[in-house]
Amino acid sequence: MSQSDYETDVLLAQYLLLHYGKAEDILPYSGGPRDALDYPVRCVSALLQPGRLPAETRALDVGCAVGRSSFELARHCDEVVGVDLSQRFIDTATALAAGEAVEARCADEGEITRRLVFRAPRPERPVGRICFRVADACALPVELDAFNVVLNANLLDRLPDPGLFLDRLPGLVAEGGQLLFASPFTWLESYTPKNRWVGGTVSNAGPVRSWDALCEQLDPYFTLDFDTELPFLIREHARKFQWSVARAGRWIRKTSDGSDRRRPPGRRRVP
Repeated sequence: MSQSDYETDVLLAQYLLLHYGKAEDILPYSGGPRDALDYPVRCVSALLQPGRLPAETRALDVGCAVGRSSFELARHCDEVVGVDLSQRFIDTATALAAGEAVEARCADEGEITRRLVFRAPRPERPVGRICFRVADACALPVELDAFNVVLNANLLDRLPDPGLFLDRLPGLVAEGGQLLFASPFTWLESYTPKNRWVGGTVSNAGPVRSWDALCEQLDPYFTLDFDTELPFLIREHARKFQWSVARAGRWIRKTSDGSDRRRPPGRRRVP
């Protein structure tokens, strides 16, 4: 698979289902892994700690795809910027944010497809401003900096040079801010040359696990505050699914004195 695959009807339909699909459209069978549904929502609800947010909060969703996690971040943040390398995904997320309905033909069996209509969630209360833009996670625009929340879900193992993105994180997250991360660490040389992998390799000393390698790279600037496992389900067609489990965590950006400022002044309460 290449980056151009993310512009296709097939991948767009799969991601719309992952982000906005109803349970009965994704998994209409009894006994299935229903705890793996609503993954983009759970990436925020399981990892974000609203009580740490300052009075005016900015969030960045890197690798936002078709935008569901950005809408969830907007429940807690005044401004949300979602970025992705796929123009098709960004156009779709922008249309949804404008209140438009988006149609897709979802695979059922062979050449048989089913038309589904997707809409952004209707907020229960006013939400923050959301905008979407095309951007490369390995070369993010310089004006993107000092966000109170930065989310990157299922992104790291799809980058050609993950180190470039990791090197940028200290400047992306404001002091005391929250870095929310999730990845199944599905390293493939079709996306990332092996010498660029973050872990997932074997050295003379033994296996190098991706989570351990990630923590080591983040440690000078971030404090690991929470980690968990987040399952997710991608529907390929009516009877074939990808069930995966992401390792996920919340890091707090250290301050210039090396602390993680766990109780920032002026934080607001969010219902």
